[in-house]
Amino acid sequence: MFVRTAGERDLEAIRALLVETWHATYDTIYGAAKVTEITGEWHSLARLKTRLVEPNSEFLVADDGEALAGVAFARAESKSVKLHQLYVRPAMQGRGVGGMLLDEIGGCFPEADKITLEVEPANERAVAFYVAQGFVKTGTVNDCGRQGFGIAANVYERPIRWAE
Repeated sequence: MFVRTAGERDLEAIRALLVETWHATYDTIYGAAKVTEITGEWHSLARLKTRLVEPNSEFLVADDGEALAGVAFARAESKSVKLHQLYVRPAMQGRGVGGMLLDEIGGCFPEADKITLEVEPANERAVAFYVAQGFVKTGTVNDCGRQGFGIAANVYERPIRWAE
């Protein structure tokens, strides 16, 4: 498994990974129809394509040479990095892929001193992963992802360089 920058040729595989992961994770929380609505907007090929050229950002994939196992997208915001996406294919979860992606994102922004993210409180597996990676809860938001979706999330952060 290796982590590399995403390219245009990856977009369909990234979209498929995101749709699979979102349905596996969020159908029981939001319902399949809401997840389909969210993935249709947030993970459209057009939206993913804009991330490839977004300034001050990094769009990564974890690749085993045959299939993508995970994806991460982060953007620099002054001296901090906002992690907007970190998803691992359900069959590959618990194998270190998320940690590899998170480590690589941290290394992409040498000027940053912290990394922040938002996570759905009911996504217990993701919360446990981030806490194990040294993140601490610092607040909440009521419109995670996009205003009007009404998705509450907890905000977590940690120093970009973290000693385990």
